[in-house]
Amino acid sequence: MAQVGEVIVGLDIGTTKVAAVIGEVTSSGIDVIGVGTSPSEGLRQGVVVNIEATTNSIAAAIQEAEQMAAVDVQSVYVGIAGGHIRGFTSLGQVSMRNREVTEADVARVIDQAKAVNIPLDRQIIHTLPLEYMIDGQGQIRDPIGMSGVRMEVRAHIITAAVTSVQNIVKCCNRAGLDVVEVVLEPVASANAVLHDDERDLGVVLVDMGGGTTDLAIYSEGSNVYTSVIVMGGHRVTQDIAHGLRTSVNESEHIKRQHGCALVSLLAQDEIIQVPGVGPRPPREFHRRFLSEIIEPRVEEILELARQELLTSGFMELAASGVVLTGGAAQMVGMTEIAEDIFQMPVRRGTPVYADGNGREIGLTEGGFASVIQDPKFATGVGLVLYGARNEPVEMHFDSAPVRHGDPGRSGLGRFVERVRSMF
Repeated sequence: MAQVGEVIVGLDIGTTKVAAVIGEVTSSGIDVIGVGTSPSEGLRQGVVVNIEATTNSIAAAIQEAEQMAAVDVQSVYVGIAGGHIRGFTSLGQVSMRNREVTEADVARVIDQAKAVNIPLDRQIIHTLPLEYMIDGQGQIRDPIGMSGVRMEVRAHIITAAVTSVQNIVKCCNRAGLDVVEVVLEPVASANAVLHDDERDLGVVLVDMGGGTTDLAIYSEGSNVYTSVIVMGGHRVTQDIAHGLRTSVNESEHIKRQHGCALVSLLAQDEIIQVPGVGPRPPREFHRRFLSEIIEPRVEEILELARQELLTSGFMELAASGVVLTGGAAQMVGMTEIAEDIFQMPVRRGTPVYADGNGREIGLTEGGFASVIQDPKFATGVGLVLYGARNEPVEMHFDSAPVRHGDPGRSGLGRFVERVRSMF
């Protein structure tokens, strides 16, 4: 658990945007004191394809957040997604020396669950306990203090491609940031948008970002399944660009201003102005035509998500329904079309405030909390909450931070920094 006064930074490196959220731990929860965003130029479908462009986007977002919060950011919790993410269930078992479970016993049994053979090009980024069993008695969430001879754990192991993790860490280091921990984005988003009763009853989280759609299923308070679909809202933007014959940037603006994911929701047909490409004059289109472009692609993405969840075998655990979040979830008609496809209740997920029960650190209404009441900030806020609620996991990265072009450092300071990074 984080200490009062500690500053935690969440960095969401997405395909279309980079968002940095700075939170300060207070006695009542997390106050958001800084938010920064920047267009993302160096990622494709959640994977870094241009180190320099990604580094510049990270630096711009961090600088904006620093100016708002009036703090100097040194370390971040960074999110990761992409088609390379894999999850599986593993079992661990240990015998207890003192017949009473201690924190050391819990650490040992989790290490046993992590001791599995995985390919050399992959690394474990999360080990999420699903349940503990003591002498055959299962469904135990917190075994510390209980008595027994043998303890087992069933854990959800999440792995990522080593190169993808290293490239994200390298971009952060080149922007002058230490990476405390790499966190799977749907795990982070769940911290921000899911309620405790939804986690207990069972819920599906669909985080629809620009390049990927992240899926997570929670049941009995634990994450039992995770997956990533390599398709997101940016594909909708590209369809609009081709259908209306305009630029991608203008298509993104049109999607946000006039987009509707369900044609039947349009009571009356409106006329929208669409800028031409280059020197071509603007043209007029019906909004219904725009919706006819959007609806098939959104339906395809959500249908892929449904098929993925059905294949997992955990779909029936989601008794409370679906929570739809991410930047693409803001579009009109998204919850309605999602209800048609998933055949269960769907709500739009925005960062939620602490419920005041004192069980865990939550988001307060202080600071700039109103600014981040938007699905597109779910991952950034979730990373801050993750950092406040969890102890940092020891992770080994090959690169070290090298600060480039920091205006607050003298030439001698930068020289010393570079020499230090060599060793």
